[in-house]
Amino acid sequence: MDIWLLGPLTAEVRGRSIVPTAAKPRQILALLAIHANRVLPVGTLMEEIWGTEPPQSALATLHTYILQLRRRLTAAYGDEGGVSAKDVLVTQYGGYCWQAPADSVDVPRYERLVTAGRIATAEDRQEEASAHFREALALWRGSALVDVRIGPVLSIEVARLEESRLGVLERCLEADLRLGRHAELLAELTELTGRHPLHEGLHAQCMTALYRAGRSWQALDVYQRLRRRLAEELGLSPSPRLQRLQQAVLSAEPWLDAPGYGGDPVFDRMIS
Repeated sequence: MDIWLLGPLTAEVRGRSIVPTAAKPRQILALLAIHANRVLPVGTLMEEIWGTEPPQSALATLHTYILQLRRRLTAAYGDEGGVSAKDVLVTQYGGYCWQAPADSVDVPRYERLVTAGRIATAEDRQEEASAHFREALALWRGSALVDVRIGPVLSIEVARLEESRLGVLERCLEADLRLGRHAELLAELTELTGRHPLHEGLHAQCMTALYRAGRSWQALDVYQRLRRRLAEELGLSPSPRLQRLQQAVLSAEPWLDAPGYGGDPVFDRMIS
């Protein structure tokens, strides 16, 4: 079994797709898979499909969707292997549980790699941290569940994953900056600040990389573009951290070139 949620929904058993074509059964599969090996209450499944006002026929319809998923599992497993659909899509008291091997769903794999990267960062093993984060990010094939109709429950999960993705990317870039890879990151950071024009962390990292590449004027230009964008769209000024970074670039502070600096807030104490 292989299930991918970090992008278009893909679920295969023995090389055969088990993803329904109808929108609501796809939602149920996605929600069960994103919570693999955990019981999801019937009420949660119904809320995803119908919100807070399910029709009177909701429970019977949900049972139909579960039956459809089990039929697709049965067809994929066939008569061999001793695995039945009810062994995978298990009925539990008050809900259902999708039983899946540890490495068969991409979301838990992604989260394990992120945890490993954070541990490596905390232990100052930046090379390992960068490798773990890059491997985690490589699991993404587009926006999470991009081809699935999203209800109120899945929307929370998708938002959580997308926020995690951006945070992991920032941590990965921080590790690479600490490793002195500023030249290799310039193109990536330029693209990212364009895609996230209000993200101060990415702009700080871009400024750091440009400064280290001997392009101080471009680092200051990145700051000015962000300042104008914040003022025009939100009526805000850059944070004190970013203002201090701008002053550090203007003053050519030596710590900007220090191997341990990665454009991260943890180093605010160095410029306070």
